[in-house]
Amino acid sequence: MQTQNHTFRVKKYVPGVKKIIAIASGKGGVGKSTVAINLSVMLAQLGYKVGLLDADIYGPSVPMMVGLQEKPTVNDAKKLIPLEAHGLKIMSIGFLVKDDAPMIWRGPMVQSAFMQMLFDVAWGDLDFLMLDMPPGTGDIQLTLAQQVHVDGAVIVSTPQDIALIDARKGIAMFQKVEVPVLGIIENMSAFECPHCHHTTAIFNEKGAEKQAKDLGIPFLGAIPLKLSIREGSDRGKPAVLAHKDIFELYKKISMHFLG
Repeated sequence: MQTQNHTFRVKKYVPGVKKIIAIASGKGGVGKSTVAINLSVMLAQLGYKVGLLDADIYGPSVPMMVGLQEKPTVNDAKKLIPLEAHGLKIMSIGFLVKDDAPMIWRGPMVQSAFMQMLFDVAWGDLDFLMLDMPPGTGDIQLTLAQQVHVDGAVIVSTPQDIALIDARKGIAMFQKVEVPVLGIIENMSAFECPHCHHTTAIFNEKGAEKQAKDLGIPFLGAIPLKLSIREGSDRGKPAVLAHKDIFELYKKISMHFLG
């Protein structure tokens, strides 16, 4: 009888990093990168040493959303020095290629690039290394789960049924490869009018919260669809730094990672 290899695989630790948290989604377009950035900044605001790795090789969005365009340099040990912004140490393939350059790479090259950004970067001592994962359940997710010690995964989903179908697949994948699922964040939970502040559940109501209850995993919180969040992302200024209500939302969510 054959055993499952992933159960006995020796997983690597990133030197100096206490905890690695993967921020993932079953599908694209649910605002995962926005959540990953604001949550990372929130942890830094609470006094923790935080790194953020943009693990989306094909569609890196972190450079624009944190307002960085420089190229990283290399230290004497021939490791990339992460760029810094908003209290974070940040690395992305987007720092190394032109904005309009397509990444026409097959799976092995993508996996290699991901592992290099994990282990060939001078992260230093970090309390948290947050991974902004690509959407889906592909090569990067499997490489991470099988080769790297990950302390947990957070699933981001909108409340609509079509997004929740893919969110369930993401949850099942992490559970199958024995990565703890820390919970679900419902993003774009309801649209809040910037003028009258009336809320409308455009993408359904409390879908991710109900899904978390059905699956028996924690519901970490709901984030509304707000103009201020979108504007902050486009300008490279995370909303948690400029808006007290968003700050408090992410502070409450971040409490699930502490203690």
